[in-house]
Amino acid sequence: MRFGILGPLDVRAPDGTPLDPGGPRPRALLTLLLLDAGSTVSVRRLADGLYGDEPPAGAANALQSQISRLRGRLGLAIEAGPGGYRLAVSPDAVDLHRFERLARAGREALAGGDPARAAGLLREALGLWRGPALADLPDAGSLLVRLDELRLAAVQDRVEAELALGGGAELVPELRGLLAEHPISERLHGQLMRALVAAGRPAEALTAYEEARHALADALGAEPSPELSALHLELLRGREPAPQRGVPAQLTRFVGRDEELARIGALLAAERLVSLTGPGGAGKTRLAVEVVRPLPDVCFVELAPLDDGSRAAHAVLAALGVRDGFHPQGVDTTERLLSVLRDREVLLVLDNCEHLVDDAARVTGLLLAACPGVRILATSREGLGITGEVLWPVPPLGAGPAARLFADRAAAVRPDRALPQDERTRRLTEEVCAALDGLPLAIELAAARLRTLTLDELAARLGDRFRLLSRGDRTKAPRHRTLHAVVEWSWELLDDAERELARRLTVFSGGATCDAVEAVCGVPHPEDLLASLVEKSFLDVVEGRYAMLRTIRAYCARQLAEAGEEDRLRDAHAAYFLRLAERAEPRLRGAAQLPWLARLDAEQPNLDTALRRLTRAAPHDGLRLMAALSWFWRLRGRYGERTALAVDLLAAVGPKPPEGLVEEYLLCLINTVAGDGADPAEPGRVARADGLFDTLVRPLRRPVLVVLWSIAGGPARAMRDEVRAQVDADPWGVALLDLGLGFQELFAGRADASEAVFARALAGFRVTGDRWGMANCLDPLAMFADWRGDRVRALELLDEGLVRVRELAAPEETADLLHRRATVLLHGGDLAGAAAHYTRSAALARSVGIPDKVATARRGLGDVARLSGETARARGHYGAALEACAANWFSRAERVRILIGLGRAALAESRVREAADWFEQARGSACDTGVRASGAGARVSDSGELAEVAEALASLAVTVDPEEAARLLGAAHGLRGLLIDGDPDVVPVEEAARARLSAAAYEQAFEQGRSLRAAAVSER
Repeated sequence: MRFGILGPLDVRAPDGTPLDPGGPRPRALLTLLLLDAGSTVSVRRLADGLYGDEPPAGAANALQSQISRLRGRLGLAIEAGPGGYRLAVSPDAVDLHRFERLARAGREALAGGDPARAAGLLREALGLWRGPALADLPDAGSLLVRLDELRLAAVQDRVEAELALGGGAELVPELRGLLAEHPISERLHGQLMRALVAAGRPAEALTAYEEARHALADALGAEPSPELSALHLELLRGREPAPQRGVPAQLTRFVGRDEELARIGALLAAERLVSLTGPGGAGKTRLAVEVVRPLPDVCFVELAPLDDGSRAAHAVLAALGVRDGFHPQGVDTTERLLSVLRDREVLLVLDNCEHLVDDAARVTGLLLAACPGVRILATSREGLGITGEVLWPVPPLGAGPAARLFADRAAAVRPDRALPQDERTRRLTEEVCAALDGLPLAIELAAARLRTLTLDELAARLGDRFRLLSRGDRTKAPRHRTLHAVVEWSWELLDDAERELARRLTVFSGGATCDAVEAVCGVPHPEDLLASLVEKSFLDVVEGRYAMLRTIRAYCARQLAEAGEEDRLRDAHAAYFLRLAERAEPRLRGAAQLPWLARLDAEQPNLDTALRRLTRAAPHDGLRLMAALSWFWRLRGRYGERTALAVDLLAAVGPKPPEGLVEEYLLCLINTVAGDGADPAEPGRVARADGLFDTLVRPLRRPVLVVLWSIAGGPARAMRDEVRAQVDADPWGVALLDLGLGFQELFAGRADASEAVFARALAGFRVTGDRWGMANCLDPLAMFADWRGDRVRALELLDEGLVRVRELAAPEETADLLHRRATVLLHGGDLAGAAAHYTRSAALARSVGIPDKVATARRGLGDVARLSGETARARGHYGAALEACAANWFSRAERVRILIGLGRAALAESRVREAADWFEQARGSACDTGVRASGAGARVSDSGELAEVAEALASLAVTVDPEEAARLLGAAHGLRGLLIDGDPDVVPVEEAARARLSAAAYEQAFEQGRSLRAAAVSER
């Protein structure tokens, strides 16, 4: 028989025929028995369930009578015992118990990384519900609460599984319905945000976070949890949420060290710096991974690949997902790192510090001193030597755990031939593990040999091969020799072809694909050899990429040098990755840019190695490789950390560009520009680049040169007439020209012409599929729509732009678009929405360590506060923004706007002389933000900033000289091409001027100002 209590009571005969238990009392009684199917239910519990707290006299007899009628009516086996009654049916015959079993299995499948199986189990479980549970039980009370919680948890687990399987848009209505019933469920809020992102609706996801924040504040007076806040930050950065938080996934089971896990976890909860120390191969990294895996807000930083300790801070930034980008005026890497982490709570795992321990200690000390929310778990062969550091020496495995690890790895390599469970096998296993000093790496390598050796043969070989691994005083033996002996022994078990490939593979950094192995190593069809090396633990393979353990790679590299093949293989490696980069470069400017960006991301260590090789051995080819990678670095924000490499390459090439490589030489010069003022030779290189740029007369082979030079040297470079003759007439190049022309028209105050050109550029970039180009056109087009008062269209354009920059994983550009969206909302009167967007923009800019963009967002918050009547708060925002602004061309226009904001705040408090002083400073700055006009060479000011100065001056003049105010508004119109429709700072000034003047007088003064344009402001 089958029973259902997840809804009205449902009883079915074995053939599916429905059976009627009778009236309300028998139905309630059967429901109570089914809740504990197969177990005894006490008489008291049954009586309470049927009659409540005050059962009638003779309740026990009545209950016995009800039981008899159930037996007779349904033919049920209800057994009477001394404690009560038991319904003799399997729990799996009851839908509630099947639901609990399926839901538990689904949750376990989800946790085990099998979302497809989890989704199927959870759908089956939830399908058992036919309505409100226990509908026939008069007073279910806490039981109903528990079942509703179980059902909600299963629904959330099912949603989680479907999100992992790529679900998105179809989940949004369901999640919104669930949140209507459970408004403070942070898990549901987070799932809604992720579903919206998956549906391509990132702006709605950000709004959903604000709704969650308000719901929690209203209901609980609490802020969102760190997990929900971290998800919000990932969305602000323009990235998909990262489920693993950067902790490396492990392919094998973790064996032993349960006590260490617990004690190190306790230390991390109490201390801010814990260092795991011990010899190489002791398992420090794996232990660190297992300790932090269940913890929130973890960032795993791999330091082993670094050969220069000065790049330790870069490695931490990269692990945090912070793009480097182009950062002018003195923002060094350490300052950026401190800026990113100053207000965050995060656990950093600094793995393999031993080869750069001084630099790792320096960075760690700075972070702990300046960032109170940061905790650090370090792994190193020696401690960092910092006050407050807690050392945890990681010992070799004890006899029992070592034997279990050996058996586990042996079973993995030969699942068809398990080790016998007898005394002799146990003794041999203990001897092998003891000879290997309990070092996990040595044990794993030894176990891998059981694919081809018996345990007896393995134990016999240890006597000859591992004299250095005897059980003597290990403190007197160099630690690296222990691992060297293990690898040497494994090396000797390879055949000649395997050895040849193993030593040649060491030229790769960060792994290699099979195609790269074949091309570089000169081994045709290497699949079988690679598989053999994987089986013998000389290689790991993940998603088609083959990589060596570091210790093995170091050993094999010496074999490569001894074979006399090193130079030839390194040259072949560099040549292969030069070809790859040059093949990728044009594809980064079109629809294929995402897969090619991912491919270059995967090969970044190899590309860097190739560039260093070519810098020393073939600098002309090094120019080609750097040129091919320059746009990739820009799109990925990896600009600054390659500056030193560009300087070295430039020195290797010499002062003049090689024949036919002028563009490549120019790009190398551009890559040397850090913009931080630290290098006194930089201005000279900028001047050389300017001169070389003027010599280019043919169409450019590398049109990205125009973009990169305008970023490094200022927009004047991209506004020259000769640039148009230098960009080839391919679709991307034409769209790029239109993008530059659009800014030229904008700076000249020709708004209509500028908008038309930007629209043409957008159409061109759409044809190519270039997301960077589309986003950079959508931003100004949204601005024009905003200026005309079409805020709905402006927001649509910006939302599309946000989708594009999210696809590129570009948090800096995301901050820019959020700022623009905030400004549109402000002009539309939505001050709360504007403040939320400015806040998000500031948080995102701060998270990637860019003070200039933080300043821009703080200025926006100042505008919101001022327009809300909170002038003191506004001055605080403006002051912070002014302090963050750097003295470079990136920030001059923003400085003008901040000064104007300070003046408007003073004017709102009737401090007219102070306002006049701020506006005069803004006017002086605006007149000094000039760019070279094409052809004539005269300095002209950016019309947009001058227009804002004119509007500010008009607000000062309107009460004393309305004609002057009208003239200044006309100048703003002439400079910009229009007045911004609905601008809350300008509309009151215009209305006041019109009220004080006749229509004719206003129009005359306005037209006079429009004709004078810049002169009306700069000569005032």
